Amino acid sequence: MMSTEEILRLTVAALMTRTGERQGDLAAGLGQSQAQVSRKQAGRAHWSLEDIDLLAAHYRLHVLDLLAGPTHAVGVLHGAAPSVVPGSLLPPSLPPVQAPVPVQASPPERKPAGRCVLCGEPAFDDVDGYPQHLDPADCPALAADADHAAATVHPTDAAEYVTAPVPATPTAPPPPAETPPPAPPAPEPAPTAPPAAAAAPLNSQQSTPGYASSTLVEQITDRVHEVLAECAGDIDTAQAALIKTAIPDVMALLKASRVGGRYEHSEFPPTAEILHKKSQKGADEIWEGRPKWRNPSLFAAAKQGEQIEVTALDMNAAYCSALKCWLPIGQLREETSGVHDPKKAGVHLITPATWEHPDLPNPLGHRIEPGQLWVTESTLRLLIDTARQGLADAPTIHRSLVSGASEALLEKLRRALAETRKNAIAEGDELTVAYVKAMYSKFVSTIGESSANREIRRPDWMHIIRAKAFANLWMKAHKAHRAGLKVVEISGTDELHVVGDWRTVFPEGRDLNQVKEKDTYILGSKR
Repeated sequence: MMSTEEILRLTVAALMTRTGERQGDLAAGLGQSQAQVSRKQAGRAHWSLEDIDLLAAHYRLHVLDLLAGPTHAVGVLHGAAPSVVPGSLLPPSLPPVQAPVPVQASPPERKPAGRCVLCGEPAFDDVDGYPQHLDPADCPALAADADHAAATVHPTDAAEYVTAPVPATPTAPPPPAETPPPAPPAPEPAPTAPPAAAAAPLNSQQSTPGYASSTLVEQITDRVHEVLAECAGDIDTAQAALIKTAIPDVMALLKASRVGGRYEHSEFPPTAEILHKKSQKGADEIWEGRPKWRNPSLFAAAKQGEQIEVTALDMNAAYCSALKCWLPIGQLREETSGVHDPKKAGVHLITPATWEHPDLPNPLGHRIEPGQLWVTESTLRLLIDTARQGLADAPTIHRSLVSGASEALLEKLRRALAETRKNAIAEGDELTVAYVKAMYSKFVSTIGESSANREIRRPDWMHIIRAKAFANLWMKAHKAHRAGLKVVEISGTDELHVVGDWRTVFPEGRDLNQVKEKDTYILGSKR
């Protein structure tokens, strides 16, 4: 048995087909966004009681006719069926409805649009992309549900509803009497089975092809509003609740961002031995190239009593920026050619070159042990780039574990998080800023061998993303050095200490391409 809301979704789809409307047209009539209507029609959001009033006013039907099923609602709309409520169907504030032109019968040679999503038999009507019967006489499932919906309308309830005022909603004026309603669009080829609910709305015709950022942004903000309402407006309680669910929320966002992708990434590929932790609290064999470094000459000068004014800069949302990196799509497989393929990504066994620049940190990070080591794709690409710039020799590659790769695998997710964060900062919404931070930081920290995230196991991704954050920090230090600033220290993924006018090199602010001043101090003094 279908629920009342499921029947309402079918009814809305049928009314849209019969009036020739698209989701954007309906959204404009309701005063909502197309994405909101799409989520409600897909079952990922609920039609509220206020929405039902707006829908009824938009189609100039009584609410009870709207809830009686698609066949009844379409019949009342075109004058082919009587209303379940005697008397006027419209609130006094709405204009009278011009008599619609009856729908002409389909020609006998009309071909089926596909199999009905309710009963599985051939259907001639196409409702919002799904083949479906609109006549209960042709569809036992629809007949049963329409009868159930109509049976829920009690005569006394109907009489009371007629006397109750319905909220007035601005609607477009009705077409002239001589103008027939627009013809329904030609049916498009429909799938043999309805697609998953999560897949239907994200790449709608209203969105930019291949980019669902606006939908994903609304998914994040809707979640914040939902939790804030559940916590009665208590920001601290809402923040704790959002951070608690950040992992499943960001994984749902990742799945939504991959809808319409050209390929499917592996979520649980076999893990190479070098990526397995040696103990529960131990580490695997991958070196991420963490650039923890202090300028020896400047610290020596400070010990001799020289006063050096230093500014500590903070890089914004380092892990969010690092989501744009080359990630392997499938299982890692061994290659021994010793040549780096830019269209593949993974981990590599290398012998790094000697670093001979005392005023710049080694892009490999603070590593004392000589010899071979396993590095990530991000670290290898950085080392190759420094070789192109003549800063060092290229590393020697001995073995590689790689797969076909993409730099855009997490790009929609990254853009949605970055855009939501930027909007929240502009609006002073620190709750959303904290929620977004929890999502991208917990995503990176739990996609490896973590019991906190049961939906994916990609330790190679975790290492590559973290190494990309370190590589981004090193590139900021190199940029400062080229611009004439003295690099004093870099640490973690987001701290860069410099001497000089840094505002001539970096834009100041909280956006991803900006930096902010964290502290100013005299080198050698106590901080």
